[in-house]
Amino acid sequence: MRTRTAACACGALVVRSVGEPDLVSLCHCRQCQRRTGSAFGLAAFYDRARVTVEGAARMYRRRSDSGFDVVFHFCAQCGSTVYWEPMRKPEAIAIAVGCFAEHDFPPPSKAVYEANRHRWFTLPI
Repeated sequence: MRTRTAACACGALVVRSVGEPDLVSLCHCRQCQRRTGSAFGLAAFYDRARVTVEGAARMYRRRSDSGFDVVFHFCAQCGSTVYWEPMRKPEAIAIAVGCFAEHDFPPPSKAVYEANRHRWFTLPI
């Protein structure tokens, strides 16, 4: 099985995932827009048993739009959000797709909170 490596901007926080993601989701919620500084967030969800983390991370916990908490893990040095734990799915870890820096990463198969989608953005799915 293929192992993929995601990392923060400075390389101090690294996440490795084994196999293909269970889901790749594009999120238009306002909090993902703020977290990424972009029009959406893009996450690859893996079963936590297939994920390993190396390096120091700081955490930020907040309530999500679904009503469940999410714990974000970001690099203690550069501040990049690399992965998060959605309490709605305790068996899963979400990894920021951009941290993989792979041009052939699987595309999203799901989009959520489309009511917050920027009007100029055309969905690829």
